[in-house]
Amino acid sequence: MKLGAQLYTLRNYIQNEKDFYFSVKKVAEMGYKTVQISGIGKDIKAEKIKETCDSFSLEIVLTHSDVNRILYDTEGLIREHDIMGCKYIGLGSMPDKYRTPFWITRFAEDFKEPAKKIAAAGKLFMYHNHHFEFEKINGKHMLEYLLEAFTPEEMGITLDTYWVQAAGGDVCQWIEVLKDRLPCVHLKDMAVVGATPVMAPVMEGNLNFPAILEKLKAVNCEYLLVEQDTCQGSPFDCLKKSYDNLSTLGYS
Repeated sequence: MKLGAQLYTLRNYIQNEKDFYFSVKKVAEMGYKTVQISGIGKDIKAEKIKETCDSFSLEIVLTHSDVNRILYDTEGLIREHDIMGCKYIGLGSMPDKYRTPFWITRFAEDFKEPAKKIAAAGKLFMYHNHHFEFEKINGKHMLEYLLEAFTPEEMGITLDTYWVQAAGGDVCQWIEVLKDRLPCVHLKDMAVVGATPVMAPVMEGNLNFPAILEKLKAVNCEYLLVEQDTCQGSPFDCLKKSYDNLSTLGYS
């Protein structure tokens, strides 16, 4: 499993080409080998993203892409991922309108055709979970509606360890449930500060990462992507702490 950085962690530092170059250089210097493109400035073109990442030998493995482009500019989005050499096209979150009993089944109706186009191009549509997907509608988790509507060839899941924990789920149990859909995962930890749960660098909180990583290895996960939406301090320091901690377990 290759260790990478989810650049959404650094979103405030990657809004123009100059800052993007500097930030990606820092990520490579930490030791990361792969990156996810997310939260980047909209004016930075796919060619420049690829050129910059190549200059630091960073493989682009996943994106979080604009929902409207996934739905209405699928072919253009696929072309950009071809330029970047990126196989996995991700949706960062389910739009609000689908998160109700009335509309949950419409998600598949709307995203099925784009997912098929992405699969036909040799790529995979990836859905990233938060905690709300573990709410039950008519006795079934929202996430289960998606699993029933899309085959593993049409949709993978970018499992986020923090959000599973935040939902009261068992991360290892859900890895088993999703074992055919997990080429990429987001690693972030949960700590407690002043009786409040907070995001933390990997292995700086309370999740059982040795067990989680062994389970991911058993289901042939490809990419471990470190992410921290909010940081207690510098996001660059948080990414470095996660890398250093994971390297002690043999991941790099």
